[in-house]
Amino acid sequence: MDVGSVLLILALALLVGMILTQPFMRIKETEKLIQERKTSQEKDHLRSALLAEQERVLSALQELEFDYTLGKIPAEDYPHERAALLKHGADILRQLDALQPTNGRQKTAEERIEAAVAARRADAAGGRPVVAANLDEVELAILERKRQQQARPAGFCPKCGNPVTELDRFCSRCGNPVEKS
Repeated sequence: MDVGSVLLILALALLVGMILTQPFMRIKETEKLIQERKTSQEKDHLRSALLAEQERVLSALQELEFDYTLGKIPAEDYPHERAALLKHGADILRQLDALQPTNGRQKTAEERIEAAVAARRADAAGGRPVVAANLDEVELAILERKRQQQARPAGFCPKCGNPVTELDRFCSRCGNPVEKS
């Protein structure tokens, strides 16, 4: 055998080896993509849990203030319970900020919790929140949905008779356009 045929055999062996190992390399890439998706899903789940916990803390703060105004909570216990709930809410906001970096917020977590409680208080009183510009997008969406749900019926759908509100442009039952009078 001459040197040319030996080199040709080695080149063919190398080519066959590369072709045979290619599926194993794709498996590693696929496993890496699956792991990234799992990590992303875990982050989404954690963010959802933190948002639910934030909502629970805001509700607890609102109830605490309501109970305090009714005299159900002693004056000496109120500041301690309020401070504990504010601290817990601020910790949740910090965890949320760690998951999703903010775009240059200067407010502290405690100030954001206070703003959310003030907005809920204003919303519960039936007025528009004074600090709406300071709220997160999620909180603004929640306030807008509550406002829409509180809209009074303005009439009935001319096609199916379903009650419609002033904000409805289409009937929620049949999809017929609703004319405003």
